[in-house]
Amino acid sequence: MMMPSPVPLHARLSTIRKEAKKGTRVLDMENRGVSHHYDYEDATDTSHDFSSRRHSVAEEDVCYPIQSTNLEIDYEALEEYIRQEQIKTQTMMANVEAGVTKGPHEPRKRTKSASSGFLSKLKGTALGNSFTNGAPLSSKAAHDTSYGTMPSRTPIPLDDAYRFTLYSTASVTVHAQTLGEIPPRGQTLSNMLQAGYFWLDVLAPTDEEIRMLSQVFRIHPLTTEDILMEEGREKCEMFLNYYFVCFRTFVLDPSSHNYLQALSVYTLVFPGGIISYHFRPVPHCRNVRKRIRHLKERMEVTPDWINYAIIDDIVDTFAPLIRQVETEVDMIDELVLILKESEQSDMLRRIGNCRKRVMSLLRLLTGKADVIKGLIKRYEGRIGRKNMGEIGLFMGDIQDHIITMLQNLSHYEKILSRSHSNYLAQINIEMTSASNETNDVLTKLTVMGSIVLPMNLVTGLWGMNVPVPGQESEDLTWFFWIVTAIFIAAVLFLLMARKINLL
Repeated sequence: MMMPSPVPLHARLSTIRKEAKKGTRVLDMENRGVSHHYDYEDATDTSHDFSSRRHSVAEEDVCYPIQSTNLEIDYEALEEYIRQEQIKTQTMMANVEAGVTKGPHEPRKRTKSASSGFLSKLKGTALGNSFTNGAPLSSKAAHDTSYGTMPSRTPIPLDDAYRFTLYSTASVTVHAQTLGEIPPRGQTLSNMLQAGYFWLDVLAPTDEEIRMLSQVFRIHPLTTEDILMEEGREKCEMFLNYYFVCFRTFVLDPSSHNYLQALSVYTLVFPGGIISYHFRPVPHCRNVRKRIRHLKERMEVTPDWINYAIIDDIVDTFAPLIRQVETEVDMIDELVLILKESEQSDMLRRIGNCRKRVMSLLRLLTGKADVIKGLIKRYEGRIGRKNMGEIGLFMGDIQDHIITMLQNLSHYEKILSRSHSNYLAQINIEMTSASNETNDVLTKLTVMGSIVLPMNLVTGLWGMNVPVPGQESEDLTWFFWIVTAIFIAAVLFLLMARKINLL
């Protein structure tokens, strides 16, 4: 059998580029120069998706340029997905009527949706390959990668909550559990999005929903990765057709064991709308919608303004906590040196809890100033767009608030550190004082023992079988004089001890 001759390196690289343009992917390219190709059109019959494909592919080791020729929103793909959702809903309703559906208490799966069939068809199209060149999003978006394990997003109870909220300047706000439930009868979601500026807020999205929206709105794979991996680092990234902002808030419920735990809110701002993602319920989007209702008659609500309003509401939630910290710090600073010993039992606990809260707030606020700074630079470069100059001024005000909060928290941390040191110093002084008092008592006991010991020795001789003075006498003369001498010696010893400050 004849072995194939080795193919030159430049020829192999040329082959890879050609196949990447056709939407195919190289599954194996070893040193023997033999390549096997896998076409996406044949993949529609398989059960593999982006997360289950093989990781050892050439496209993950070679960075191809992103195809950015078409950055328009693909409304046809969006309507196709909605049709799939509606078909699934009708099937479920039919099963409910037939009594075939699963039990009401069975948990809902987060990793599958009606878009699985839609995405499998999408893989072999120009839409599916426009941003990935036929390759998966990247190795980072896989479930098991060198970046760690993709976070498992167990569904939270959402039976009484709406996962999708669509606000449009041309219509009313719509709440729905799925995208397919948003458009009313006789309308399409595409028409609603094109009627005016829109804001699509998504709560706890599934992986398939994130990928589908990324394909429809032409979102960069790096942005998709950050959302899928629930990236916690705050950032502001600029792309050709949108800019991406990751801004962190926190759990606001003081009774929750996750109080002050960081929660990320992701916003993607397009020229004609904005999409926001968050994986836990947060009050900020509701507050912004309430703010829009009060202001929409006096100003034009643009995507950039909505993004500003979300950031502003998140920053405003830190103000009450910082005021509470300020009050607690002032009380600790005043009481740490004047409280009685019985009232200082919980002072160390109060100092520790307050410092923990201060450090948590510092950790949440540290990266926000850089994000605001990046947004201000972007707005300065696009003054011509609507409200850009005014929004830039508002962003500068938010930046000032963040810097002031950071400075205040740093000052509080220094005060708590000083109070902690003062408290420990006071405890050390009290312990030293108690030790000195104990030493004084022991010194007095030692002196008393030194005085009593000779008397005990003298009196003990009369209880032993030894000759003693006056043992032949029948009266108490000797006894009287011995006791008197012992008493006089004890008095003399006490006077001497007091004179030299031993008592």
